Amino acid sequence: MQEPLFIRPATLADRDALLRLSINSFRDTFADENNTDDINRYLKETFSIAKMEAELKDTRNTFLLAFTKADNALMGYGKLHNGTPEKEISGLAPIEISRLYLDSAFIGRGLGSKLMQACLDEATKQGCQTVWLGVWEHNIRALRFYRRWGFEVVGSHIFQMGTDAQTDLIMERSIVSDA
Repeated sequence: MQEPLFIRPATLADRDALLRLSINSFRDTFADENNTDDINRYLKETFSIAKMEAELKDTRNTFLLAFTKADNALMGYGKLHNGTPEKEISGLAPIEISRLYLDSAFIGRGLGSKLMQACLDEATKQGCQTVWLGVWEHNIRALRFYRRWGFEVVGSHIFQMGTDAQTDLIMERSIVSDA
């Protein structure tokens, strides 16, 4: 069943809620297949109050937050980053979807699709023509999801998870209308 929701841009006031969701989502998604020390090190280095605040203040980032209409609970978010793309990205005017994180209670309810569409709409609004992302090669659920949305693998890079050098696949798709 799909939850009634609304999506809005983040503000600095959302920092703590974003931090909690980021840590919980990352741990829920990757803890079973990774070393606990590596997960903890990564979370400590990546999701501090100072880093989250800096990300929210960085004008190259756009956070889109999904909330339940019933109780205004944060269900998930997408983060777009308009920075230097990976060298494999060949499409024009690219932007990265650097995070698409969901509260585990809402996975499988259509929220990921709603957030993806919101990210694509925002990218188009910003004048972008290409969207790209990196996804762990062993995150099969995410790979299936991105392929359904038209993303194709164009390369790979190393993602350092603590002491473990992992392979992220680089995927991209056009968002230019064929009409």
